[in-house]
Amino acid sequence: MILSNQATINIVDDHIAVITLNRPESANALSTTLLNELTTMIGEINQNKEIRCTILTGAKDKAFCAGADLKERQGMSDDDVVATVTYIGETMTQIEQMEMPVIAALNGVAFGGGLELALACDVRIAAKHADVGLTETSLAIIPGAGGTQRLTRLVGLGQAKKMIFTANRISAMEALDIGLVEQVVDKDDLYEEAIQLASQIISNGPIALKLAKQAINQGFETDLKTGLSIEQQCYRQTIPTQDRLEGLQAFQEKRKPKYIGL
Repeated sequence: MILSNQATINIVDDHIAVITLNRPESANALSTTLLNELTTMIGEINQNKEIRCTILTGAKDKAFCAGADLKERQGMSDDDVVATVTYIGETMTQIEQMEMPVIAALNGVAFGGGLELALACDVRIAAKHADVGLTETSLAIIPGAGGTQRLTRLVGLGQAKKMIFTANRISAMEALDIGLVEQVVDKDDLYEEAIQLASQIISNGPIALKLAKQAINQGFETDLKTGLSIEQQCYRQTIPTQDRLEGLQAFQEKRKPKYIGL
């Protein structure tokens, strides 16, 4: 395990990285130090070709992330606040742009920037007690780290407007109903469920996972014709790989494939 002050990385089964936000006394709020460490960890994971899936979670079971560290903002100038929110948004984009699948394991509440952090991940699993919300309008501001854009794309225009305009906090089950999270589990099962999902993911070809994510994310932002073209371009890149041949051979031999990412 690689320890740092406000976050940790744990490598599971050689191919799964678990990042834990480690400020439970502050509801894992996004301090500048935490953002710095998170950015460094994202870079380290991106450079490690053995890592094929990342899980992002929070310490303890009170909060996944309560959003920006409002105590840190006391005394900041307007420009400083804007710069801080911009940094949070840039960090979310770095997570979204990780080539591998990223799972958010919501171990507790996710409000404001905390939910924006989860929205930047590919899949969200929530503990039953985890409430979520984009609560910024209750503080006379708006989501500024991707929330207005990613939430709308995930749950649709009406549901996103309702959540943002009301600043309501909704339960994990309500989040599941509107498609904001993909799975809800007992809090004691959250970590194992996230690891199990990650294990299913990494059993597949890592190049295929990378290209599938690329095709989905890029295609979603375009019209259908362009999206189909992106899909074909990504598909072609899988054809000359050793992993594709290994998959065919393993199927013929009725065994599990051993993918190496080549």
